[in-house]
Amino acid sequence: MHTRIKFCGLTRAEDVRLAIELGVDYLGLVFAPRSPRHLLLGQARMLRELVPDEIAVVALVMDNPRGEVEQIVESLQPDVLQFHGAEDDAFAVSFGLPFWKAIAMGGQGDGAFATLAAFPGAQGFLFDGHAAGEQGGSGQRFDWRRMPVATDKPFLLAGGLSPENVGLALRTARPWGVDVSSGIEASPGIKDADRMRRFVDAVRVADARPSP
Repeated sequence: MHTRIKFCGLTRAEDVRLAIELGVDYLGLVFAPRSPRHLLLGQARMLRELVPDEIAVVALVMDNPRGEVEQIVESLQPDVLQFHGAEDDAFAVSFGLPFWKAIAMGGQGDGAFATLAAFPGAQGFLFDGHAAGEQGGSGQRFDWRRMPVATDKPFLLAGGLSPENVGLALRTARPWGVDVSSGIEASPGIKDADRMRRFVDAVRVADARPSP
C-alpha cells in the first residue's frame, strides 16, 4: 500500500526542499486570496523551479477570476488544479489540466457527498473538515468514520491531520491520499521540519501494517 502524501500551503524554499527530500507525492501552492498562505505568482514560480518532475505541483484556487487561473496555469504549469470555491465542473475542466474538487465536510452531514455527481470531470476529490465557504488549512476535523465514500475516483483526506493522528485517520477512512497543512506548521505557511518528517514517517508506518 502506498498512501499519497500532499504537503500544502508551502511558502518557503527550505520547506519545499525538505518535502522533496522526504519523498512526498504532491506539493500544494495556494492562490486563494483570503488564505494566510497565499502566494504571489512570482513567489510561486521560484518555488516551482525547485520541484523535480517526479513530484506533482498542485495549484489551489478558490473563486479566483478566470484570468488569474489562466495566468497561474501559463506561468506555473501546475500538474493539478485544486478548486475550493463555487467553481462548477465546466469552469474547472476548461483549463485542460487534471483537477481535484475540495468537498467541505464541516456541518453538512452526508449531504456533502451529493456534490460529487456535479463534478464528472474531476480526477479526484479532497474531503476537508472546514465548512462550506471557509478556507482550507484550518485544522478542522470531521468524523472520519463517514468514509470511505461511494466513489470510483481517488480521494484525499484533509482537515486536522497531524503526525499524531494520521495513522488512525488512515485506518479509519482508508483514503487514497492525505493532505496536510496546519498539522506540520509552526505558524501559517511556515512549516516545522520535525513535524514534516514525523508525518511522513507515520504514514509509512501505517502503510506497512497488514490490513485487518
